[in-house]
Amino acid sequence: MAAAGTNGAVVVVVGEGDLKATFRQIYDRLKSELLQDDAFDCTDEARQWIDRMLDYNVPGGKLNRGLSVIDSYKLLKEGNQLNDEEVFLGCALGWCIEWLQAYFLVLDDIMDNSHTRRGQLCWFRVPKVGLIAVNDGILLRNHIPRILKRHFKGKPYYVDLLDLFNEVEFQTASGQMLDLITTHEGEKDLSKYTLPVYNRIVQYKTAYYSFYLPVACALLMAGENLDTFVDVKNILVEMGTYFQVQDDFLDCFGDPEVIGKIGTDIEDFKCSWLVVQALQRANENQMKTLSEIYGKSDPTCVAKVKSIYKDLDLQNVFAEYERTSYEQLISSIEAQPSKAVQGVLKSFLQKIYKREK
Repeated sequence: MAAAGTNGAVVVVVGEGDLKATFRQIYDRLKSELLQDDAFDCTDEARQWIDRMLDYNVPGGKLNRGLSVIDSYKLLKEGNQLNDEEVFLGCALGWCIEWLQAYFLVLDDIMDNSHTRRGQLCWFRVPKVGLIAVNDGILLRNHIPRILKRHFKGKPYYVDLLDLFNEVEFQTASGQMLDLITTHEGEKDLSKYTLPVYNRIVQYKTAYYSFYLPVACALLMAGENLDTFVDVKNILVEMGTYFQVQDDFLDCFGDPEVIGKIGTDIEDFKCSWLVVQALQRANENQMKTLSEIYGKSDPTCVAKVKSIYKDLDLQNVFAEYERTSYEQLISSIEAQPSKAVQGVLKSFLQKIYKREK
């Protein structure tokens, strides 16, 4: 099907049947537009660099955040068929979130001195990239307002979109700062690892951009005022916290074959939900052992930490946390006056409840 795009061009989408295929097609279109952006007189070498950099960093993940925008918008439309322009705009906003994610991850990997991401070398470790990756991260961030300007400038919610992306980026960068200064290299101090500190890091570093941002984009597209959805924001932030707690649990107790990676939170001295819970429950000897070995990469030390977690029954502590979190979230969701909004929130929760990867 073809339809007039927001800048007068023809938008071709394959309908809603295979949304993921449509979503990926729209990535190709957005990338092509960025490579031909007349604000920068691009050389062939620069164009090839950007092309490769984008393909390496933007579309390689599960795309859950991006697809959540169009999924949420469909639910807000309560069964009304989306036209091609709506599908395109929802997908374009979804890709803006994936661009934001790529920007965070490229810089995050440099800060963490990581080696692999999504089953391949981190971008800065690719030969001939190195610290050029810092500027690539800045470019990724700057692509977002280029996409928004091209496709949303005529929309009544355009300024709200710009504000939303700016605010969520600020919150996420602030969360990253909290994480970095709490887990400072060479200053291994477990006394900093408390539940309020953990919750604050997770809320700002993960929950706003992973859970609130996709729904906020869909609400703006649907003509809603975000100021009237503060409760929805709080529910999504709580959901994001629950998601990260799951992640921390799976890092230690998940099956690497299922989750697709070998967890390293213990070796990396991460402020993980598990270590926070252990510190609240440990006796004097366990506390002493954790202080001495948490953060060491020696497999024997890692096994000892896991043994303490098991002795403290953290698997059951997590199961109880998961049960009560789910009940509280369902209760908060069902208190929302809009059935469509309830549907959006429940769809998010069903995707993550009792997940194994």
